[in-house]
Amino acid sequence: VQLQASGGGLVQAGGSLRLSCAASGRFFSINDMGWYRQAPGNQRELVAGITTGGRTNYAESVKGRFTISRDNAKNTVYLEMNSLKSEDTAVYYCNAKVVRTILSRSDMDYWGKGTLVTVSS
Repeated sequence: VQLQASGGGLVQAGGSLRLSCAASGRFFSINDMGWYRQAPGNQRELVAGITTGGRTNYAESVKGRFTISRDNAKNTVYLEMNSLKSEDTAVYYCNAKVVRTILSRSDMDYWGKGTLVTVSS
């Protein structure tokens, strides 16, 4: 199972970016998906998560500015980021809880390699 993230880059404060992350490989299904971020010197933190049914949760710092969504048919999760601030600068990682086979008793965590988002003030 591989997660391929894209969409990072350099943007001015107040601007927008859209991240995408597609899962590929052999698996039975995907449960929750999410985006995490890690800024230099900081621990990795949850930015937003989404269940298979579309229920979402967000870090307080991004509520009202970021929107997570997913396309289950494409095994893809998105993160729309608006009103970006310098403090949003970080490497963003996608995460998926993958059920490998129909016989699997639980899901497993998979991570993308990360995509850098830099917000200039």
